[in-house]
Order: sequence, then structure tokens, then C-alpha cells
Amino acid sequence: MNPTDPSIIHGVSRLQAWSDEQRRAGKRIALVPTMGALHEGHLSLVRLARARANRVIVSIFVNPTQFAPGEDFERYPRDLESDLAKLRPLQVDAVFAPSVGDLYPAGPPTWVEVDGLTESLCGRGRPGHFRGVTTVVARLFNAAKPDIAIFGEKDYQQLATIKRMVRDLCFDLEILSGATVREPDGLALSSRNAYLAGEGRRQARALSAALVEARNAFESGERGVSRLLQVARQRIEKEPLIQLEYLELADAESLGPLLSGAGIQRSAVLAVAATIEGTRLIDNTVLEVV
Repeated sequence: MNPTDPSIIHGVSRLQAWSDEQRRAGKRIALVPTMGALHEGHLSLVRLARARANRVIVSIFVNPTQFAPGEDFERYPRDLESDLAKLRPLQVDAVFAPSVGDLYPAGPPTWVEVDGLTESLCGRGRPGHFRGVTTVVARLFNAAKPDIAIFGEKDYQQLATIKRMVRDLCFDLEILSGATVREPDGLALSSRNAYLAGEGRRQARALSAALVEARNAFESGERGVSRLLQVARQRIEKEPLIQLEYLELADAESLGPLLSGAGIQRSAVLAVAATIEGTRLIDNTVLEVV
């Protein structure tokens, strides 16, 4: 094994033992949870982890409990060797690559659920999704015993939900977030972008373009919820392949929807989800009121 190769750990007890050893040595541990198919967005989170901790764990696990029937669990890209090659230059100390049985022992499962934040936006159309996310993340936290864990801001609702779980369940760790990384044309990086090609890929950039146009209007003084949504919607509707699931302005903290006739008085998140030729994409931008 080369000096820069991370330790590959599969079982929960082995990872717990590894983390205990690092803690006894006074090391600060960072965890970056992923589902693999790593891209520059993930790698930016790993770099943040490297800057904030002595030891970095990257988990690679395609979590079945956050996929609804008919979603892309079976075809979700899996290539551990490719992921390891991308991690080698980043001085990752351990890669946790458990099996489903490692994280979900046989028998009725124990679930972790966060109410309130998970009913809107993606939660409305994906019942059970966030229950799967919080359950697996809680198990990863207990396996890795990190001091900090890092998540991307592209999944804004997921980030908010995990922060609430950590607070309410008194997990002794800090949650950090990394900014959304984008393609040169603005499309937010996602493992699912690999499904797109040709005209679908070209039209997909309208999602980020719509957010930019709405944010520009906001920064120019527009505060009307309906007007900001109209600006974004008009951009998206120019692309016939985009099937819009939702385009909403929500309170940045509670994720409650803002009324269309109201004006933005406190920070809000403009979030979008859409399907393009069978590929579901999400994106968001935060409109900060200072």
C-alpha cells in the first residue's frame, strides 16, 4: 500500500476501534459522508475536512433507506476503485465502505426522524427519504465518532435536517458545510449529472441560471415572493425538457414556505427540484437579509 492510500474499513466495530485509537492519541477526527461516485463537490468537502482535523474519514455507502420505490437505487453509480483514486492525493486517512448488513443488522430497524423540516420541499415528494438520511447519518456518527462532520450546501434541506438532529439528540460533534461546487456553465455538481447528455445536459443549466436571475433581482432590491419566483420560473420554462417538481421560496431556518403575496423580511432559500430525461436534480440559493 502506498503511503497516501487510506485504510479501507468495512465493519462498524473496526471503524469504532480505529477512531478510539485516534482519539487516545489526541487526534481530531472529521467525517465526510458520501454515497460514492465522487466528484469535485465531494473532494472540496474532503479538503475542508483536511484543513480542520488531524484525521479524515470518508464514508462511501449507497444508502437504500433513502431511496423510494422506483428511484435510481439500483443504477446509482458505484465504483470504489475510482473513488479511492480520487481520494489518494487528498491524504484521507480512512475510507469506511460498509455493506448494508454492517449498517442495518437483521431485524426490525430503529429509525431516526426529524419532524418539521422534512415535510416541505424534497420531503413532500419523497416520503421517507429524510428518515432514511437521518437514520444512516446517525449510524455513521456512532461508527466513526467524529469531532466534526461535513456536508454540502447543495442539499440544503438535508443539511438543515442533520443540524437539527445533532442539536436535538445531543451528538457531541460540530456540523460544517461546504459551498456548492458548479460546472463551468453553472450546473451544480451531482453524481447524477453523469446520466445527462446532449440536449438534456444543455437545458439542465437553466436551473442554476434561474436561481442566479432571481438572486440578481433580490440583490437589486426586489423583495416580492411572487415576483422572485416568476423571474426564476420564466427562465426554467424556456427549456421544454425540464419537468419542474417544485420551485419555492422558504424560510432559511424553518423551511416553511413563504406566502406568494408576501415580501421577504428575513433570510430565505430559493430551492428547485426538477427531472430532465428521467434524471432528478436539485439546487438552491440563499437570499440573505442582513
